[in-house]
Amino acid sequence: MGKNRTSVIVGMSGGVDSSVAALLLKEHGYDVTGLFMKNWDEDDGTEYCTAKQDLEDAQKVCDQLQIKLHTANFSAEYWDNVFEEFLTQYAAGRTPNPDILCNREIKFKQFAKYAIALGSDYIATGHYARGLWENNSFKLLKGSDPLKDQTYFLLAVPSEALQYCLFPLGSLEKNSVRDIARKAGFKNSNKKDSTGICFIGERRFSEFLSRYIPEKTGLIRDVEGLTIGEHVGISYYTIGQRQGLRIGGTQNRPDLPWYVVAKKSADNELVVSQDIQDLNAKWLAAKDLNWLVTPRTTKFSAMAKIRYQQMDQECTVTPRADGTYLVSFLNPQRAISTGQFVCFYEGDLCLGGGLIDSVGGKYDAIF
Repeated sequence: MGKNRTSVIVGMSGGVDSSVAALLLKEHGYDVTGLFMKNWDEDDGTEYCTAKQDLEDAQKVCDQLQIKLHTANFSAEYWDNVFEEFLTQYAAGRTPNPDILCNREIKFKQFAKYAIALGSDYIATGHYARGLWENNSFKLLKGSDPLKDQTYFLLAVPSEALQYCLFPLGSLEKNSVRDIARKAGFKNSNKKDSTGICFIGERRFSEFLSRYIPEKTGLIRDVEGLTIGEHVGISYYTIGQRQGLRIGGTQNRPDLPWYVVAKKSADNELVVSQDIQDLNAKWLAAKDLNWLVTPRTTKFSAMAKIRYQQMDQECTVTPRADGTYLVSFLNPQRAISTGQFVCFYEGDLCLGGGLIDSVGGKYDAIF
């Protein structure tokens, strides 16, 4: 698990995963302390964000383990480096992934700085991933549980940050983690996994987004260019969406669902289709590549994911003169979204990944 260093600070979320991570590290002889990070300052009550309860849960576990729990507020850094980018991407008609940005900017940057300031040798998280030192080189490997592997969310974290992180849960399955928590008597052993983003919580996403991005109505057209409805702003829709389009029965059209197949930012238009095959694309272009291995400068074959928990997809990756990478898939991929990320693999080895900048869908606009 380490290189003859003993002190480690665990990012404690109040959930079962980080709790068991702290327990396992302590059992392995590490000098363990915890850190609870607050990344969002609610200004509309606490019903949407569980930070207070999560802190209480984290404190109970740390008290039980007899370890110190530090607290830190990274809300300003989160706003500047994650949330502002989140809004910028949505305003441009893209679909960002704040979880990946949060890992890069907060959990493995601000958290790491805080840990260093406290004199810690390592940080640790409850991610389902594995770190391996081989030939004096750090490698990020998939978690052993294919249903919980979280390397996709780590693709944008620089390798030099990851190499000082321990992943105690990497070889475990989720059920085993809950069993360990129950045997340890942790009150959060059956706590639900967090889903979504704290600053959105249980609210309707459109309700939240409207506080920061004003509505801007425009036309909804079908793939033949015929107007069939009106939208409230392309920022409020995602590629592949079929709910909430408010397209009623359309004359001379079958009674089938409509899907968003493209977002034309320049014209403020949504393109929709009743043919689900119109969501397919054979290629994408990625930029801002973060390599967790030696950077690839020539064409290579790999497996890839364009979303969390997707099955690995066979592809060919070709560097281009403008610094982007063309990713060509063996099989068409459904609902690829700009602003999301693509992650590359060779077996269990995570190679890194980058931001999806454009898509080769039949009806995709060039942003």
